[in-house]
Amino acid sequence: MINFRLIPPNTKLSFVEKRLFYFIFSVFLVLGSLTLYMVKGLNFGIDFKGGILVEVRSPSPFDLGHLRGQLNDLELGDVAIQEFGQPSDVLIRIQRQEGGDDAQQQTIEKLKEMLGNEVDYRRVEFVGPKVSEELLHDGMMAVLFAMGAILIYIWFRFEWQFGVGAVIALSHDVLSTIGLFSLIEHEFNLATVAAVLTIAGYSINDTVVVYDRVRENIRKYKTLNFADLFNLSINETLSRTVMTSLTTLIALFALYFLGGEVIRDFALAMIWGVLVGTYSSICLAVPLLLYMKIDRGAPGGLGGGEKGTGYAASTK
Repeated sequence: MINFRLIPPNTKLSFVEKRLFYFIFSVFLVLGSLTLYMVKGLNFGIDFKGGILVEVRSPSPFDLGHLRGQLNDLELGDVAIQEFGQPSDVLIRIQRQEGGDDAQQQTIEKLKEMLGNEVDYRRVEFVGPKVSEELLHDGMMAVLFAMGAILIYIWFRFEWQFGVGAVIALSHDVLSTIGLFSLIEHEFNLATVAAVLTIAGYSINDTVVVYDRVRENIRKYKTLNFADLFNLSINETLSRTVMTSLTTLIALFALYFLGGEVIRDFALAMIWGVLVGTYSSICLAVPLLLYMKIDRGAPGGLGGGEKGTGYAASTK
């Protein structure tokens, strides 16, 4: 029987000692993401800004240049054409037209008249301004409520210090994902919001695994300083964390390259989320606990030992 280990047993990597480097890198990553969002914004999809979306399939590959010229002749305003998986499939996005639902329907009829009856209309959607605003608001609230619920869960399962560390790391993952989509200008839609929520769940799962080992080791090693204890806890869970992330990434890369355009943005967000979530669970969530002044002798306590033993030495 082959016992394969990606991370050798008894690994003793020093994560906590390099915390200043991790913190500086993460601050620049978050500030960069916020700056990109404020300067460039997000390329909101039809879900959030309203408009018309038509997916068509042709018996032969489309000439995108000729098709774009035909659409410009219709004078419909902002129009985007995207090859959708194969040259014979295209996704046409048209900005919301003035004049209500009747104007949108007339635009769809103009488009069908221009394309003719030889093409297969696989999807025709229209999202109005009120619905798009509600979807954007609800998507933002879903992310905020999820983070709040995670904070409460970690607070009750461990202590409030752990909850604060987890939410800081989680906010880092969410904001950096938004920054990525602002940088590369990929469409930000409901599928991307679902990916952000999934990233939050994945990241907190990794963080809880490491935190649980930290709690066990606080009880087990009552005099070990916190820096060494945190390093020990991270190294003991490192193999599980890396293997879980690697197997997840294999599936996500398959979705990204083989899943088609519909799921590609979701898969991209998840790939980034798994990478940055693994990093934050190891390099941010645990080292941040050094600054939370965890009380080993707290009521219901983590350690049940002497209060604060070894904290002064933990900042080495």
